Amino acid sequence: MIRLLHIIAISALIASAGYAYSIKYDTLYYAEQVAKLKSKLQREREAIAVLQAEWQYLDRPDRLQEAADKHLDLQPLKIQQLARLSDLPNRPSREDEIGRKLEALGLLGPTSTPKDKNSDARTPTTQTPKR
Repeated sequence: MIRLLHIIAISALIASAGYAYSIKYDTLYYAEQVAKLKSKLQREREAIAVLQAEWQYLDRPDRLQEAADKHLDLQPLKIQQLARLSDLPNRPSREDEIGRKLEALGLLGPTSTPKDKNSDARTPTTQTPKR
């Protein structure tokens, strides 16, 4: 009987050691993955910083002005191009397309909405016609 208990204890010890080693190696693997992701994240941040610096370099006002002068052929603003607000035409009225279609179908009639349940007002009910 004691021999059986020793075998069970030794096998439990070996199994627990194997489990501990598997946990250790899984932990090492995941720690390595985290380190790789951190270095990749740092490289991406550095690439973003480089791209932002390039954008700021390309977005310089003197460079943009030079490109606009070269490619857009802009003319100086003339006084005849200015207008007063009163010279502008009035904005056309906004039309309700859906409302117009509902009116054409005869579906746009007055509607009643239910009142609050706590108030003393009645809610509309339908009545059957008397014969």
